[in-house]
Amino acid sequence: MSGALTQSLARNPLASPDILGITGGAGAVAVFLVTVSGGTAAAVVSAVGLSAAALAGGLGTGLLVYFLAWRRGIDGFRLILIGISVSAVMEAITTWLLATADIKDVARAQAWLVGSLEGRSWGDVRVALWCTLVLLVVVSCVAFQFKPMHLGDEVAAGLGVRYSMVRAVLLLCAVLLAAVAVSAAGPVPFVALVAPQAAMRLARCPTPPMAASGLVGALLLIGADLVARTALPVTLPVGVVTAAIGGPFLVYLLVRANLR
Repeated sequence: MSGALTQSLARNPLASPDILGITGGAGAVAVFLVTVSGGTAAAVVSAVGLSAAALAGGLGTGLLVYFLAWRRGIDGFRLILIGISVSAVMEAITTWLLATADIKDVARAQAWLVGSLEGRSWGDVRVALWCTLVLLVVVSCVAFQFKPMHLGDEVAAGLGVRYSMVRAVLLLCAVLLAAVAVSAAGPVPFVALVAPQAAMRLARCPTPPMAASGLVGALLLIGADLVARTALPVTLPVGVVTAAIGGPFLVYLLVRANLR
């Protein structure tokens, strides 16, 4: 659902939380807490929790990308470029932390970074579910004002739509949805990129539909987890399977865009 919002707002199929650096920011904060030793860091991990720290990291990175991309409004192409740059910085920070950390902490951090459903409980599901429901209510309250924006900001303004405020609220909801997902299962790659495009083609909609994107994303994650557990004698993290699916799909989107 987060991918459907970001792709609709940017009017670009590449505008997913992975590309915009949201998952990278969440991962960098989580790796920092895992790898940095000392009493203060340990106290923060025990009091706040890794999931909450990842949520804060994703939210902070999303807000940073938004403010850096703001130039009297948000342009989709500029948003993606800023997101790629911020994502690269977050990846560099994560790599540096892993290179300087203890080997045991590195193993734990790497397992979280790949994304996995192993060890998740119904408590994680309840927290993610309630956060998602609250955010969906907010999205529903402003979604009717978003439809005229597909015709252009000038047309939307002529119809009385405060497009800057609507875009800011929806982008904030998209960032929070992505951060909630990352905090629950880790930064599982490419689900937010593939699911909205697959749902758009299945539903034959001009823009990625949120409900269908959420359903396709859930089915993709469950299917990838099933393959990760049963395809090989060794259990793989679910992120390995989604990356194997999402990588070629990203190449397909780039080739398709170039052919246009």
